[in-house]
Amino acid sequence: MKVPISWLKEYVPVELPVGEIAHRLTMAGTEVGAVERMGGDWSSIVVGLVKSVRPHPNADRLTLVTVETGSDHVGLVEVVCGAPNVAEGQKIAYAAVGASLIDPHTGKTEKLKRARIRGVASNGMVCSERELGLGDDHEGILVLDVGAPVGLPLAGYLGDDVLDLEVTPNRPDCLSILGVGREVAALTGRCVTEPALDYPEEGPDAAALASVRIDDPDLCARYTATVLQGVKLGPSPDWLVERLAAVGQSSINNVVDITNYVMFELGQPLHAFDLDGVQDRTIVVRRAREAERLVTLDGVDRALTTDMLVIADSEKPIGLAGVMGGANTEIGEATINVLLESATFDGPNNRRTAAALSMRTEATLRFEKGLRPPLSEVALRRATRMIREIAGGTIARGILDAWPGRERYKPVVFASREKLRRILGVDFDDTRVTATLESLGFSVEVDRSGYAVDVPYWRPDVTAAEDVAEELARIIGYDTIPISVIAAPIPKWEPAPERDLRERVRDALAASGLQETISYPLTTSEALVRIQPRAELPEPLRVVNPLASEHIVLRTALRASVLQTLVRNTRTWRGPVAIFEVARVYLDCGEGLPEERETAAGVLAGVRSEPSWKSERGEFDYYDAKSVVEEVLVALGVVGEFEPVHDATFAAGRCASISVDGARVGVVGELATEVLEAFDCDISPVAMFEIDLPALREAAGADAATPTAYRSFHRFPESIHDLAIVVDEPVPAAGILKIIERNRLVRRVDVFDVYHGAGVPEGRKSLTLRVVYQSGNRTLTAEEVTKAEGSILRALKREVGAVLRT
Repeated sequence: MKVPISWLKEYVPVELPVGEIAHRLTMAGTEVGAVERMGGDWSSIVVGLVKSVRPHPNADRLTLVTVETGSDHVGLVEVVCGAPNVAEGQKIAYAAVGASLIDPHTGKTEKLKRARIRGVASNGMVCSERELGLGDDHEGILVLDVGAPVGLPLAGYLGDDVLDLEVTPNRPDCLSILGVGREVAALTGRCVTEPALDYPEEGPDAAALASVRIDDPDLCARYTATVLQGVKLGPSPDWLVERLAAVGQSSINNVVDITNYVMFELGQPLHAFDLDGVQDRTIVVRRAREAERLVTLDGVDRALTTDMLVIADSEKPIGLAGVMGGANTEIGEATINVLLESATFDGPNNRRTAAALSMRTEATLRFEKGLRPPLSEVALRRATRMIREIAGGTIARGILDAWPGRERYKPVVFASREKLRRILGVDFDDTRVTATLESLGFSVEVDRSGYAVDVPYWRPDVTAAEDVAEELARIIGYDTIPISVIAAPIPKWEPAPERDLRERVRDALAASGLQETISYPLTTSEALVRIQPRAELPEPLRVVNPLASEHIVLRTALRASVLQTLVRNTRTWRGPVAIFEVARVYLDCGEGLPEERETAAGVLAGVRSEPSWKSERGEFDYYDAKSVVEEVLVALGVVGEFEPVHDATFAAGRCASISVDGARVGVVGELATEVLEAFDCDISPVAMFEIDLPALREAAGADAATPTAYRSFHRFPESIHDLAIVVDEPVPAAGILKIIERNRLVRRVDVFDVYHGAGVPEGRKSLTLRVVYQSGNRTLTAEEVTKAEGSILRALKREVGAVLRT
């Protein structure tokens, strides 16, 4: 919201520097994002007087304009001008050579250079609105008021400081100049001058000229209208054009400009209809009917739905309520009779309508934040008075006013002294509370128990005692509230092992290079069935009133969620994708609330790293997912076991269960081809893991919640031996590692090669193991290592039938 200081001064006397005003507003909760200087780049541009206008000798459409600049050393200058509206005696904006102007064709700021146009030297330029950045008009020059002093820098005449406010959603009143003026008045101890609302009513009764009816009061709280006859349409006066330009609004005509002016002044959108285009002169506020269409003022033919609110006459829609009017009742050159509308529309419905039609307007910006019904009449009377003053016409007697909920409108909020003290932590006396609230326009009645606060019509955000406390704090000043210690005892720390485990798992997954994602807990039964057979799928809980077709049931597993996220990413990115999610799944317990189980799931797909000479371009597979799970378990201080298992989600022979202390806590593997096809995933392989966190916590016990203890480095050297053994194909490597790790001298053992082929019998496999021997209290001798290796080979032969490969 842009607030020109010159406009603000019409309502409140502002004597402070603009920077101080911006600071006080910001500290009171209305942030000033920037202070702009309109006309700050108008150097070398002054108010000039057109002394004469004569035809260009070599061009029919150009004229030679002699301009008095008011400068002692320049005097009269001659410029070539192509504007059709230039005339002798006008006060204009003259730009000398070197001035910075906006190129109307490119929109860029450029330096004005000396030029010869059709053989005649042009010593500067007579400027249009667009060249000065005041508007979009480039058809003619900007004509200033006759009282503009010749020679005065244009920045001193039209220049202004403009506050650019970052208005919060709960403060629609600050989307108006007067609303900001009330804030400034309260912060500076000044009084606000309200705009005049009275006018003579000389025409027939308004009810005899038109009628208003609200068919859907849930979407329109109030609808007011006045009728003006004999209005003379035309251009707006310069001051009005300049005011609108200062807030970024282009001039259209005097009637429409006044509706925009009042919207920026008071914060209430209005609309003017050509009354002669309204069938039967009847206004009906209703929902759109099936298959209705409306051509809006921007010339677009729009299809309406039955949840959109329209302004209609007795036959057809003539406007989208609170968004944009219809072309069939547009104010045009032939308009004589005007019906002026000011209404209160439902904010959420207005926002949905504007979003559905991609029609974000200044009106929707205000309606969607919620306006109170009394504001509509104030704005209506203000605009009616201005139209009569500027465009003439006769105003009908009375106003058309439909307000179904008038008797239910009660803007009084009660705030007890005790509640204010508890919220603010300080007691303000009655005089200070009353004076502060009244400075903002509130009326206050004081009794023994507290304050009955009558909230003004322009403040829809004040509805509770907490809001009253906020008003006191921000106007008196947050920095004036004394610091006090906590009155209540500090809550006792309670252990939360579930949360601790969840956060440690999340940290470990992130440390392993995976990126966390978040998805909706709602999905469809079809998505769940695509990744798990229906026979293995728990019956999901259905949502009674789903908001979207893809949010029908609560998920029973995270598998579908993370796979859908992966698919969306791999469609636009072929690099490595490694993601995880830690969230709840919902299982039907039969009665009452569902069981909510914390689950961690992740997927890895694509190349392990970007192409580089430093590393091989391998693809993620089962072992990458398994290593991530192992890193998580190591971070928790527990040892995992992996055993082959059948799971319909995963490819046969590429899936393992994850167990801790004999209890199954999850699964890891590569997804089956049919699962990838069901999700339209065009990348393979895809590795996935899923961990049941409650099961992990129960299996790991206290270890999972205990931070990893520090272990000092070993002082004595390692002895590394490679061992190649031949075993039966079904024997898992994990079992062999366990047998080797039982030896007290073995510090670590890893498998670094698996071989099938020549020299290895059919049905057997060769495993090459790297065994690290180390003692904590001495350097091992060769004899000790050889003895330990012999013991290991005997145990392997006895338990799994392994023999040393020769």
